[in-house]
Amino acid sequence: MKIRKGDTVKIISGNDRGKTGSVRAAFPDTSRIVVEGVNVKKKHVRARAPGQKGELVSLPLPFPVSRAMIVCGGCGKPTRPVLGREAGARYRRCRVCGKTL
Repeated sequence: MKIRKGDTVKIISGNDRGKTGSVRAAFPDTSRIVVEGVNVKKKHVRARAPGQKGELVSLPLPFPVSRAMIVCGGCGKPTRPVLGREAGARYRRCRVCGKTL
């Protein structure tokens, strides 16, 4: 999976198309990611203690990684990164400007 935690991504399909955000969690085994402010659903939470009220909590849910593209820090455009190895170290490079991601 080419997207990691901490990357800035742009959503390319779905209800949140066009939004950008930071990846909060990545799940490579299911090819899903959680992005701040994207795919947010509201959940009703029951009161835990007597006298306490229930509440609505907004939770960002995971969605398929194929719906997002990495945004390059150099050119600011969404890109499909080029993966490679140099001197034993792996890298991800922007396909547009060539900057290392």
